[in-house]
Order: sequence, then structure tokens, then C-alpha cells
Amino acid sequence: MAQKVTIATVARRAQVSRQTVSNVLNAPHIVREETRRRVQEAIDALGYRANQAARQMRTGRSRLIAVRIEPTRDGINGSVLDRFLHGLTETAESAGYRVMLYTATDAHQEIDVFDDLLGAYDLDAFVLTGTEHGDPRTAWLAGRGVPFVTFGRPWGVPDPHPWVDVDNADGTAQATRHLLATGHRRIGYIGWPLPSSAVGGERRSGWYDTLRAAGIDPGGLHRETVDGIAEGEWMMRELLAEPTPPTAVVCASDSLALGALQAVGAAPGGPGWPAAPVAVVGFDDTPVAAALGLTSVSQPLGTAAARCVDLLTGVLDDHPTDSPVLLQPSLVLRRTA
Repeated sequence: MAQKVTIATVARRAQVSRQTVSNVLNAPHIVREETRRRVQEAIDALGYRANQAARQMRTGRSRLIAVRIEPTRDGINGSVLDRFLHGLTETAESAGYRVMLYTATDAHQEIDVFDDLLGAYDLDAFVLTGTEHGDPRTAWLAGRGVPFVTFGRPWGVPDPHPWVDVDNADGTAQATRHLLATGHRRIGYIGWPLPSSAVGGERRSGWYDTLRAAGIDPGGLHRETVDGIAEGEWMMRELLAEPTPPTAVVCASDSLALGALQAVGAAPGGPGWPAAPVAVVGFDDTPVAAALGLTSVSQPLGTAAARCVDLLTGVLDDHPTDSPVLLQPSLVLRRTA
């Protein structure tokens, strides 16, 4: 893919300042003929769109924001961010912005990508996803005065920034309350390792606090693992092997829930094993969950994307707000619970 040509690219090729390029495009009469010719040759050689340059210089913006693409992993939960990106792209376009996508394997590599992108493109801002405790990305951008908003809360950062998040604890609390209301008392949980996953901690707390409020001791009813179908199946087998196994389980993702369903389907009969299939609830309401009839917690990803754009345009228009946006998920009931 050809590298995007920016006004900075033209300036470097012509060995002039960005303001000189702007003058050539918008007020050529004030530029010396030799300089004007050199800039125009650079514009022609690079194929730069002059009308785009003029707009950038008038507004001080490229109308371009960047966001990271997450790895697909098992092909299930990768679709969660895809839905967010789709909503972000549509909302940004309505606001007059374009979205640039990039990849990175971890936060530190993403910072290297920030540096490269800012050197090569006239980016207006970033949208960050997947925030964690002590996230180095937000500190790096804030320290350089680069506008950004996060889909994910700042997790205790002393200087908060604009953010949008989904109330993950409420999502698993809704799932747990539903299972309690249908008569379950041994409700297990399969989630992500703590404390490395901040979101995982929130999802676990919704399950844990709801059981405690109902007078039920959650001890021994939870397992932690990395995300994946095989991992969910293994952890569910461990729970089913308990002396008194759970009759229902809440999972931190649809991938873990699908693994749990596989374990339930393969569980032998006999003393100590559930007489009926174990109720299973996932999280994220992926297309796979809908296709297989998995009860799952749905995140309002389209709304989250729209609110991210709202906050970001507020920052870029010099009307910033640090007020957090916390959205409520909803439980989608299907045949597994």
C-alpha cells in the first residue's frame, strides 16, 4: 500500500516549511518564484491533492483519527471490536472524519506505532481500546499533547482523560441475578487471570458481589484462564469435577462459554454430575452466540463508538469534557440459560 502523502511530506521533499507549502497553495503571490516552482514540483511528483492541503491549513486538521485493530484470536471475540470499529467509522464519517486502522501486538509496540504514524501522517487524534491498569499508552500521548479518547476507563489514573466504557460488572451481575431467579444456587464463574485483566476483574466482581448479596459463598466456584474455547472447556471440566459441581456458570466471554458448553455436552452421567445440562451464560453477544443460542451479555458497541467520537470532537473543538460515559449492557436470553 502506498504511503499517504501529507503536507509534511511535500515540505520535506521540497525542503521548505509546512507554512511555505500552504502559501504556495493558498497565496502563491507571496512566495518567491524559485521556491514556488520547487514546491509545485514536489506536489506534482507526489500526487498531493491541493484542495486537501488547503482545507488542512484552514482548519488546522487532517480530519483523520487512528485506532488499533485487535488480533482475531479464535475468530469469535475478535468480532466484538469489529462491531465497535464499524460504528466508529460510520459516526466519524458523519462528523467529517476518516478512520485509519493500524496493528500492534502489545501496548509498548503500539507506542512505537504512535511515533511512526505521527511522523508520517497529519493525524488529529487516536481512539484507544483495551485499557488496563498503568496503561503506558495514555501517558505517552498525554505527555506529547496528542488528543485521544479511550474505549475503556483510565483505571485510577490521577489525571483522567475522556473515556467511554461499558459497565462490565453490571453485565455479569445481570446474568447472575437471572440464574438465581431461575432457581440456581451453585453458580460458577470462568474468567480471565487477575490482576492482569482489569476488565476481567470487573466482570468477576459482578458475579461475586451478586452471590454474596444473595447469601451464597462463591468460594471454589470460579476458575481463571486466558481467553479461548479450549481453555473454557478445560476450566468447565474442573468445575464439574468438584464434589458439588455448579448447576450454572457465568463466563467472561463467549469463547469461554462455548468451551463450557462443549464440556457440559461431553460430561458423563453418574453420581455427583448434574442430572440436567448446566446453564451457561457468555459475554459480548457475538454472532456465534446468536447462531448457537447462547445466552450472553450484549454491549452497546454502536453507542460506545458514537460517544467516543462525540468526546473526541469536543477535544478537537476546544470544548473538552472529562466526564466519563458509562454505558449499561443488557442480558440476551436464549436456550442455554
